[in-house]
Order: sequence, then structure tokens, then C-alpha cells
Amino acid sequence: MSSPFLKETGIDWRERRLISNLYMVQSVKVRLNRGETRSVKIGRGVRQGCCLSPILFNVYSEYLTKEALEGLGDFKIGGQIIHPVKYAYDLVLLAKEEKVLQDMIDKLIEIGRCYGMEMNVEKTKVMRISRQPLPVKIMIDQKQLENVESFKYLGSILTNDGRCTCEIKCRIAMAKPAFNNKRTLFTSTLDLEMRKKLVKCYVWSIALHGAETWTLRAVDRKHLENFKVWCWRRMEKISWTDHVINEDVLLRVKEQRNILHQIPKRKANWIGHILRRNCLLQRVTEGKTQGGIEVTGRQGRRRRKLLDDFKERRGYSHLKEEALDRISNTR
Repeated sequence: MSSPFLKETGIDWRERRLISNLYMVQSVKVRLNRGETRSVKIGRGVRQGCCLSPILFNVYSEYLTKEALEGLGDFKIGGQIIHPVKYAYDLVLLAKEEKVLQDMIDKLIEIGRCYGMEMNVEKTKVMRISRQPLPVKIMIDQKQLENVESFKYLGSILTNDGRCTCEIKCRIAMAKPAFNNKRTLFTSTLDLEMRKKLVKCYVWSIALHGAETWTLRAVDRKHLENFKVWCWRRMEKISWTDHVINEDVLLRVKEQRNILHQIPKRKANWIGHILRRNCLLQRVTEGKTQGGIEVTGRQGRRRRKLLDDFKERRGYSHLKEEALDRISNTR
């Protein structure tokens, strides 16, 4: 780790000297069944398992991206240019034009090599999010990046059509095995209310993970309703050959179609936390993406948005007032 970066962060010279001594002239041995290998010198990188490693990596990557992407980018939300979205060692570049994205990648590669880092072409993907997603041609060292229709980021699946259907299906597919693993418990002789609480705790929590960011369409609501009835049928050992309709199943378990009611509640709690903070998520939630929107030839109503769920309830403005009142009361 170069000392100028640590110096600019305000770290005292004593700590900088200590860090330099820790990482100076490092060597490592690999332990095998027949013994240890010979010592090998480490020229770059951070120590695995060291508590300083994530901090040093974040400082290094922050200065790299800041220097490389300064003055570039055209993706604005609420008047602010959003360059990269970072989490751990993952980096997502955002741009509205193909040429702008190519320039950002070229500059990132150039500055990265000055820092002694290379971009892995095989692990780098590109995706266009649009109503009619067309392939994007982005080159790195004369190699074209692979265009993908979806990728997983922070445990959620993002698709090129900007919808949540694929993510919801994936969460349901993960929740069903969780139910089957505890099937003996859910179908036991325990009290009905207790079994329902267990299903909601162990199974529904998996299916609704990340539901705060979902924008539900009619088909998505149908998938979730079918999953809920699927849980109650398995819990009550009702086979499809019994010809029991869904309404009768709900009567047996003394439940209503309430799985969809939990999502707006989760959204309200989540957005309430966001509105009480001055952060990027708040600007993304409330801000508008600047730029022209091509509407030629588009038919039908506009797409459903994240905040539309609150318009059907008390309203987003009322929720924001409650969040601001809570801030004033805590001061």
C-alpha cells in the first residue's frame, strides 16, 4: 500500500509506518501433507484474514476509481452524476450511452494499470436495461465483453427488462426447498397457529427477502399468491387429487390472501429509514433520471414504479412527513 493514499486519508505517520512494515518484504509458505513448500515472496495484495485488509483495499479502490472516473459519466439522479456502484470487490459502472461507458472502462483500465491492477475480461459483463434491450459492443484489449440478460448483485437478480419477475421466481424456488427441509415440523401435531408462525418465519422470510425493492405487476402477485397457497396445502397435507379449491384451503388454515399485504409494510419501514438519512438511496428513491426519454411508437400505460404502492395506501407524502417528524422528535 502506497503511503500517499494513506496520508491523504488523514492517517498518522506512525500508523502509516506500521502498515508499511507489515506489508514490506512479505513471504508465504503453503502447508501440504508432506510438509511446507519453500518461501515465496508476495509482491502485491493484502493479507488474507487480516483485519486491516478490507480497509486497505477499500482505500486503494476508492482512490483508483475516483482518479479514473473524474469528469466522466452521464448517468444523473437528482442532478448528481452516479459513477460506480461498489460493494466489496464488485464494481458496477452506469452510463446511458455506449460511447460513454467505453470511455469509462478505457480510463479505468489505464489508471488501474498504473496502480498495478488488471481488469479480468472473462469476469466482466455488460447489460443494457431497456424496453427493447439491444446488444452493446464494449471492447477491452480487442476482446468484446459478453452481453448478458441478467446478473446477480448483492443477492438480487437484475434483468435487462428492468422487471422483478425473475427475482421473485428465484426467491420462491429457494423457499420451497426450505419448506421441504422442515416439512416434518410443519406437518406435525403442533398447534395450527404455531405451525403458521413457523412457516412465515422459516419460509416466507426467504421468499420475501429483498421485497422492499420489488415493483409488483399482476403476474408477480399471482406467483406470490400461488406460493402462499402451496405452503398451506403442503402444511395441511392436501393433495391436488382431493379437488379442494384455494378458498377452502384458506378457510381450513384460517388465513386470508395476506402475503401481498406484507410487502407494502416492509417497503414503508425500509423507506422510512432511508428518508431519515441523507444518502444515495434517498436520492435514487426520490430523484429523477435526467435525459430524454424516447416515446415514439410506445403503446399502453406507463410502467409501474416503486412508489406507486404507497399511492394506493396513505400516500408517499404522508409517509415522508412521518419520517421527518420522527427526526425532529429525536433531536
